[in-house]
Amino acid sequence: MVAVASAPLHVLVLASHAPSLVNFRGPLIAEMVRRGWRVTAAAPDFDTGTHAALVALGARPVDVPMARTGMNPLADLAYRKSLIALFRRERPDVLLAYTIKPVIWGLLAARAAGVGRSVALITGLGYAFTDGTGGGLKRLLAGVMAASLYRLALGGADRVLFQNPDDRDLFLGRGLLRDQGQIGVVDGSGVDLDHYRPTPLPDAPVFLMIGRLLGAKGVREYATAALALKARHPHARFQLVGWRDPGPDTVGEDELQGWIDGGIEHLGRLDDVRPAIAAARVYVLPSYREGTPRSVLEAMAMGRPVITTDAPGCRETVVDGLNGLRVPPRDAGALEAAMERLILHPALAAEMGEASLERVRARYDVHRVNAQILSAVADG
Repeated sequence: MVAVASAPLHVLVLASHAPSLVNFRGPLIAEMVRRGWRVTAAAPDFDTGTHAALVALGARPVDVPMARTGMNPLADLAYRKSLIALFRRERPDVLLAYTIKPVIWGLLAARAAGVGRSVALITGLGYAFTDGTGGGLKRLLAGVMAASLYRLALGGADRVLFQNPDDRDLFLGRGLLRDQGQIGVVDGSGVDLDHYRPTPLPDAPVFLMIGRLLGAKGVREYATAALALKARHPHARFQLVGWRDPGPDTVGEDELQGWIDGGIEHLGRLDDVRPAIAAARVYVLPSYREGTPRSVLEAMAMGRPVITTDAPGCRETVVDGLNGLRVPPRDAGALEAAMERLILHPALAAEMGEASLERVRARYDVHRVNAQILSAVADG
């Protein structure tokens, strides 16, 4: 009797932005291909470089148009319809979706198209679930709508992976998941320790923040603290890498220009943040809420002390006083005091940078994290 070889597992990875498939999920896709799986990578906004990079990894890129921001029902339903057609054409064994729209509309479409297994990766909750970001009634309604859609979509998920226990507990508390057996918690997206290597700390007190210029990222608190410290410590430098993102929570052009006029160095959007991290002595992320902040892991991998908030997602990355300092979210005064402490005590910053490197190697190595994700994808 001749044994018949089984077909390789076909995984469709669904994202909200094509470059993230390479920048954030490249090692994960490469590991899938190494295991002999077929990988289709679907997202909007493909460019020539992203397409070529995914092909080089061994995946097949597919462009799926999507309105990334806003909650236009007609646009979202059109996205779901296009996903149903995609799934019926591609016939994947497993859907792995991440970020809010691919998770919600992808899981709903997978159910309609008869995809055998669906895995949702909750990488952060964003504007609709973050208090104190402005928007008033509009933000409240967005939160109610997002919660309702999550509840509907996740009812059909085989596994739901969170990047921190706070997000998991929020979903359970609001009744957005049907049972505990669906749930897993992974250590963020991990970080490629071969790509982000430790570099010596500069002698000068240079602070760096990386992120979209949104209020919920804590960028206003960073600017307030930096401008106050610049007045007392003119030799200190405060750098900001990021870009203005459309939406109600974004920083205005005049506001940003005021920060620049006050001495903050705005470096814009960088394709490679490693030179900026290497030039910084301390990394700062005063975010109100994250999944697990990737930029913090990158800074830790390069041996930087981190100042972040005692907020969901952020608090897991820093042991206060060991590899950095934690401050309350939305508290520019506490942030200023923490930053000044590392200006005045450079030896402490160096010790914390070493501890960051030890912590990221032990917990956040991308290969370790990807093994957790792939176990959920392959299970069953």
